[in-house]
Amino acid sequence: MAASVHLVAETQRDAGFRADIGGNFPLDENVIAALPKGTSIISADSFGSSAWTVTARVNVVSLDCAPKSYFLKCATEDAGKIMMEGEFHAMNELYKTYPSLVPRPHAWGKFRLPSLNTYFFLSDFIDMSNRLPDPVRLCSRIAELHRNSVSPTGQFGFHVPTCHGKFPQYVYWDSKWASFFKKLLQDALRLDLQSNGPWPELERISDRILTMVIPRLLGALQEDGRDIKPCLIHGDLWEGNIGTAYDNNEIFIFDSSAYYAHNEMEIGMWRCVRHQINAKIFTRQYLREFPISEPIEEWDDRNRIYCVKMNIIHSAHHKGDIVRQTAYEDMCYLVNKYAPWPDTELKSNQEINR
Repeated sequence: MAASVHLVAETQRDAGFRADIGGNFPLDENVIAALPKGTSIISADSFGSSAWTVTARVNVVSLDCAPKSYFLKCATEDAGKIMMEGEFHAMNELYKTYPSLVPRPHAWGKFRLPSLNTYFFLSDFIDMSNRLPDPVRLCSRIAELHRNSVSPTGQFGFHVPTCHGKFPQYVYWDSKWASFFKKLLQDALRLDLQSNGPWPELERISDRILTMVIPRLLGALQEDGRDIKPCLIHGDLWEGNIGTAYDNNEIFIFDSSAYYAHNEMEIGMWRCVRHQINAKIFTRQYLREFPISEPIEEWDDRNRIYCVKMNIIHSAHHKGDIVRQTAYEDMCYLVNKYAPWPDTELKSNQEINR
């Protein structure tokens, strides 16, 4: 998909496009049909960059003669279909829950042009700064999203697959968070293995995380009278998916891989040292807005294991990245604390590591 997607505009151009539409990005007829009735298209231009999608800004005049812009994202092949459909439903769920937090989604669909198997996602375009957002305002809005969201099934998951980057996530409904997260992480580990190849030590420690640490650490959230609410999360909330509008200074989030989760899952990403949002003020401010789940004393370990999932899927996208080692070390820490090896197994592991 990464190679073919960048041929979208070129293929469209070769097929011919409407001379009355300016700009360098030819619009497919099905994209034009997805715009509101009465829209007059002025131009469409390439906007931004991505390894596995192409994006454009579509400038129009609406039926009431007001200028307006739309954001268009395109991806190819079956993987592109899952990405565009998933992003539309993720953004739509966020928009229904908190309309002022995300650009309004409008449509997803397939290009009429048959030469490339191309799919698109269309939303409002908001001109935004990519500067790091104000922590107090951002965390207030994210906590409000989490508090006000209501899972349609009362469970953890989502009604369609959503993608973290280019990879679909395992988000089938589950009433137990520990069970849901185990399958989510297990699938991310599978993708990482496909991308980076075997690493016996990682595979052994991962198995212990999945079978022993997760049931103990995350199972405790819904045991002994405790429970947690499935909250709608963005799912990939780093500074690159957050913007501040130039016209009204409002904070928006976009490029979502949403699902209903333990709210603390959202800020597992903020532990990742590669991101600017790793600054501790963001996590501290969020925890002022949304209380830590019980058991409180295990908060940091839950944050660590949620970060493991974020680092493993990053590793799957970026072969050879150091975050695979980081995830391994975090898993070793958690195993040593919650499921230490018996002496016989420890000796076996030491043999593997030689």
